[in-house]
Amino acid sequence: MKALYPARRILSGALAALGLQGTHATELAAGAMAPTFALNDQENKKHALADYRGRWVVLYFYPKDDTPGCTTEACNFRDDLPALRAQNVQVLGVSMDDTRSHARFAGKFHLPFPLLSDTDGSLATAYGSLWSIGPLRIAKRHTFLIDPDGRVAKIYRNVRPANHSRELQQDLKELQKVPAGTRKPAS
Repeated sequence: MKALYPARRILSGALAALGLQGTHATELAAGAMAPTFALNDQENKKHALADYRGRWVVLYFYPKDDTPGCTTEACNFRDDLPALRAQNVQVLGVSMDDTRSHARFAGKFHLPFPLLSDTDGSLATAYGSLWSIGPLRIAKRHTFLIDPDGRVAKIYRNVRPANHSRELQQDLKELQKVPAGTRKPAS
């Protein structure tokens, strides 16, 4: 995977020379209040961050429904959901796909958690997770672990779909050992 980073820099440089740069928002930092949202899921049910106050939230952004990496990541969250729920966690997936695409994806893979539709990219932008090259816009594969008080406890910007759910569970165990008022943000 490390070989991709120089290629990505070269591609970014070439695109900049052509006047087509990726969208770069100010990156959110661990310890900050998580940006609020109110988006519909695959069943057209509205979800707001405030709905989950008092619980941990795994807010994971992914590029596209029903693609290999996104499917691996979603299915691992699905399979690990009982363990995550035991840790008082709500999993929320976010991409720029519409609610119908999310419904097909969730139905095909029996995903029992909300997939939020961010069709205009406003939530991805608020979390510094929007990638835009000309007309192509997708959410970057980033995850934000939000604590019960609504603060970003940890940020994952280099997500490996195959082991991400397990990594989150391990980090949650460590973060949940520390009382909320004394928790130091990690990124």
